[in-house]
Amino acid sequence: MFTDLVGFTKLAQRDEEGALQLRAEHQALVRPFFAAHGGREVKSLGDGFLVEFPSAVESVRSAVAIQEAVGRRNATSASKERIILRIGIHVGDVIGEGDDILGDAVNVASRIEPLAEPGGICVSGSVYDQVRNKLQFPLEKVGARELKNVEFPVELYRVALSGTGPRTAEVDPSSSLRLAVLPFASMSPDANDDYFADGLTDELITQTSRIPNLRVISRTSVLRYKGSPKSLRDVAQELGAKLALEGSVRKAGNQVRISVKLVDTSSEEPLWSSRYDRPLDDIFAIQDDISGQVAASISEHVSRRRGGTTATFVPGAPDTQNMEAYASFLHGRKLLNEKRSEQAIGQALAFFEAAVRRDPHFARARVGVAESLLWLGGEGAVPYVDSIRRAREELATALQLNNALAEAHSVLAGLLLGEDEFREAETAARRAMELNPSLSDPYRWLAQLAAGAGHIDESVRLLEAAHQLDPVDVNVVAFLGRAYLYSGREADALAHWKRTESLIPFRTNVYFAEYYLSRGDLARAEAALHEMERIRPDNVWTELFRGFLAARQGNPEAARRVIERLERRAENGELTVFFSGFIYYALGDMDAMVACMEKAFQMHSLPLMELMYSRLYEGARSDPRILDLLRRQTALHGPSG
Repeated sequence: MFTDLVGFTKLAQRDEEGALQLRAEHQALVRPFFAAHGGREVKSLGDGFLVEFPSAVESVRSAVAIQEAVGRRNATSASKERIILRIGIHVGDVIGEGDDILGDAVNVASRIEPLAEPGGICVSGSVYDQVRNKLQFPLEKVGARELKNVEFPVELYRVALSGTGPRTAEVDPSSSLRLAVLPFASMSPDANDDYFADGLTDELITQTSRIPNLRVISRTSVLRYKGSPKSLRDVAQELGAKLALEGSVRKAGNQVRISVKLVDTSSEEPLWSSRYDRPLDDIFAIQDDISGQVAASISEHVSRRRGGTTATFVPGAPDTQNMEAYASFLHGRKLLNEKRSEQAIGQALAFFEAAVRRDPHFARARVGVAESLLWLGGEGAVPYVDSIRRAREELATALQLNNALAEAHSVLAGLLLGEDEFREAETAARRAMELNPSLSDPYRWLAQLAAGAGHIDESVRLLEAAHQLDPVDVNVVAFLGRAYLYSGREADALAHWKRTESLIPFRTNVYFAEYYLSRGDLARAEAALHEMERIRPDNVWTELFRGFLAARQGNPEAARRVIERLERRAENGELTVFFSGFIYYALGDMDAMVACMEKAFQMHSLPLMELMYSRLYEGARSDPRILDLLRRQTALHGPSG
């Protein structure tokens, strides 16, 4: 076992006397737990320990006892400095040399300890094999990691301690029951009423997300199963859902018939079912009734199975009573959820704007206007600056109308993040998460903030949480694979890309091109580029790797031709400056690369993740000008929460 007092060096530089006092308190606190579990303190390492145990089980029990004791100390101590420990454990043969121990097992354990989260315990796969099913705490797989001076990747696990770990543990989607509201089948005689079934699905996702201790899978993931021939059990397994809500809707004139049932997906046992034959004007009452019945059924189901607590549903007042405005809103949501083309999003915007005209107090319709504008601005279909300005105005009005609208806070967080207003973005994202822990986007925004602040492992955890809530959201899938790579988890990145390439083939090959170029494997990088050219030959990422690969293959003329094309596209308003900078880097022209990145910084588009973490650009991180850019950019993030 290796232990380490997190932040000791930084504290010593600021307050040497205070640091020494904290270290002494830490040593007095943890030492009794070594002997209590049969451990031998091999040596003190200044701000940590090397400890030998005769049993893998006792070593982990000792680590758990230490972290619990530290947690109690931090909760009750008046000290301004908290004791935060990392603990790493490995099992293997050692060589005794006097009182010291040596060998590969010691080396591996020393490499594992820094990979533990602050306040956490990280163990190797060999420890896991010996302790699983022998502890009261679960062990969660972290994945294979390459360790310095260790030949083969090592499988790692973290001990899931109660009351410790990152703030994300408080809203971990895997910790609660997961519900999938499957697409309602439209039985309406008029095919044009299909939007109503999709809208009802969307509304029930929103409503049931307000049930305490229930995590509801996001709309992006469930809507792909519309019309799917897959069985309920297969869909639930793919989504990781223990419960499913399914049904049908028939709309004819001013009448609506809704059939609905809640199902335990493991047994396919119906927990509750009902049918509603009502006037269309009663749709809001129907939605509230369904959500309330779901909450009651879940409470009974959980209590019967494992003595769980009661889930209650408190309906909120609908933010419009105007059925024409509501119908326009549902039309817009259907088009926005599908995101098939600029034309479709333009139509969604028109429907949302019509809803707002019919009811200016319809807050969710204003959020729809903002989402549509941001999408169109990001794609260059409307002027970007105008889209940001109008979206801000709509979100401000929506929040004035309903400050408890989670979707408004979430969309605002994404907007602020894109404008480098990081502190405000974090506040908005956390507020959205508090209001609706089932939304996946706030996790993604916080993941980007954590990575930008230098906390890539925290970014991975947040993206994994988002992925559980929305398993097929293309942005979450893409960012998670990249985060695995940038955190050093190459094996997990490769496995993730293999699983998800059919979902996002272009972006997966972008990452493959970067990965193979960073390893000097030009043949495989070229194969990935060919796939990119087949799918999107004119995309700016395709151009980037055309130019980068040409430079690496010794063809600077071809690389410079790509830069010329990118510069012409920039004259037409496209964001290409940092792509040119990367190609200049491949050409070895650091002056030109720095100039491009400085311009990107001024345009709020510095490629922070690549510059901070990518192995492909690690040579740039030795240039003081790039380091200065990174310092200025990360200073905007402020301290990570």
